[in-house]
Parts: sequence; C-alpha cells; structure tokens
Amino acid sequence: MVLFDKIKEVTELSAIAGYEAPVRQFLRQKITPLVDDVETDGLGGIFGIRKSQDKDAPRIMVAAHMDEVGFMISDIKPDGTFRVVEIGGWNPLVVSSQRFTLHTRSGAKIPVISGSVPPHLLRGTGNSLPKISDIIFDAGFTDKAEAESFGVLPGDIIIPDSQAILTANQKNIISKAWDNRYGVLMVTELLEHLKGQSLPNTLIAGANVQEEVGLRGAHVSTTKFDPELFFAVDCSPAGDVYGYQGKIGEGTLIRFYDPGHVMLKEMRDFLLDTAEEAGIKYQFYCGKGGTDAGAAHLKNSGVPSTTIGVCARYIHSHQTLYAMDDFLEAQAFLQAIVKKLDRSTVDLLKHY
Repeated sequence: MVLFDKIKEVTELSAIAGYEAPVRQFLRQKITPLVDDVETDGLGGIFGIRKSQDKDAPRIMVAAHMDEVGFMISDIKPDGTFRVVEIGGWNPLVVSSQRFTLHTRSGAKIPVISGSVPPHLLRGTGNSLPKISDIIFDAGFTDKAEAESFGVLPGDIIIPDSQAILTANQKNIISKAWDNRYGVLMVTELLEHLKGQSLPNTLIAGANVQEEVGLRGAHVSTTKFDPELFFAVDCSPAGDVYGYQGKIGEGTLIRFYDPGHVMLKEMRDFLLDTAEEAGIKYQFYCGKGGTDAGAAHLKNSGVPSTTIGVCARYIHSHQTLYAMDDFLEAQAFLQAIVKKLDRSTVDLLKHY
C-alpha cells in the first residue's frame, strides 16, 4: 500500500473524543502482530509494548491521539434541526455550509449539513460572527418527532464528511483529520519498520483518547505506563501562508515551546544532534496550542517530553492540506530517536 492509500484509510475513519472506537480497532489490528503485548487504559487509550532484552532497559513512550474535532448534539429543536456543542476547537468561520455525518446510538449514519445565512438576509443586519451553539445543523427532518423516529438523541455525535485527495502536483494531500491521524499512522509505520529488530529500550507505542478536549488521555496513560521519556506525535497548524512559522514541505518540527510545555535543554540538544546525524530535514516551531507532551511531562514526578510533529494548513476543518514528504521526514526522525535511546542516553537526558 502506497503512502497516499495509507493516509486515505486512516484519515477517513471517524472518531471524536469519547468515541474513538473506530481508530482504536484500527490500531489494535495493525499493532498486535508487531508487539509483545497490547494494553488499554481505563479511558480507552491503546498501546503496544515491545519489551527489550537489555538489562535495565529504559521505558520509552510514543503516543499519538485518536480523536479528531467534531460536534455533539445538545438539543433537538421542534422544527427537527439540531444545536450542538463543539468537541475540540473550531473557528466558527469554517463550520457553516459543510457536510457532516451524524452517528446515532444504533450505529446509523445520517447525512447532515451545517446551516448558513444567505447574504440576502444579512443586508443591513450588522450580524457578527456566530457562536458555535447558534449554528443550525440540518438533516432535513420535518420535525423533532421525525428526527427521534430515526433514532436521533441528544449526545449523538456529528463528524465532518470529507475524503482524502491528492493535489495536482502529487506532493500534497487534502483531507480531514490529519490532526491527528498523522500520529496514528506514525505509530503503525514505526512498529512496522522495527519488526524483527532489537531495541535498547522497552517501547510503549500507541495512542491516547480525548486530546482535543484538554489532553485528558495523556494524564491517564502516562500514569499507567510510567515511561522515563514521552514523545507525542502530533500535527500543528502551518503558518506559512500567513507569514508565520510552520511551512509545509520543509520537514519535521523542532517544537521548542508552546503554552503548556517548554522543551528541556537536554532534550533539545538530543533532538538537534539526532536530526543532523540522520540527515533529517527539520524546521523550528514555536507553538500556540498544546499537545499531549504538556500533560505527560507533569506526571509521575516529571517525565521529560517533546513532540515529533509536522505542520498542516487549515487544521480543525473539513479540508486540511499537508505534504507527504513531511511525514516521511518525521517518520525517519522518530525511527532514529527510538533506536538511540539506550540506558546511558536516557540517563544523560535526565541528568540535571
């Protein structure tokens, strides 16, 4: 399977916070043949464990997150339309006039669109940016009773409907959910690459739940698996078309700062040395949002952490644009990192 096909498969899965089962099932199927054990935590995070034969091998955790952004029905109106709460961060400007799929309790999938106000009705109103809670979601039902007859209930989830496509130059992909199916694919590709190879560490590789609603799953999994080092694999917003950091096609990110995490000097030096030794194309990135590294580094008396990432344009929307080459650079970087982390190297990273 070529890279585009793998990306298409994983990005077209539908899973938001609390409803990650489709991605968890995908991961379980992919990683089970490649690891010694598969374990889940109490919230549904899933991790494969590759045990090292080395005495006193360090425990290294590589964690994606399974959830994408979406919505949950908060109210069914008498006219059969819905109002929602956002599950993850959304810019109201990208929500209107889009197609979604509503997933009911019974497993039914119902097409939904987000409403918009035609320009004709806005003239002279002075209307400002809408709140997410005011946006109408419409499945074409006649009234509330008809919606309920199709099994629709408050708490049902609504997920963007979008298919992955290649750009004309064959370098980039447009899809939903690269944040963070990028990380999910990074984990499966890493474990596939390591098949049959020995490692100087015990590797715990998988994905957390509920990252998009406050890094919740990382608190649980880091406590459970107790790693000595934690590596989030996550996608960040590209700022290139706006004149900011993060340019697609320029390689993996050295994410040295975000509001929830400051990379330790020892980790920064290790990443730069590893990237340069392995010939990895990288770019510096100062984040404005957070990743699971922000939660993990505060657990269990402190866990040195970082994020191995890429950037993508227009994330948290139906149509995200990103470079396949960036994924390849990030994957090569992650492989080089994991292979270097023996006991002496990890001890140096933890020596203050």
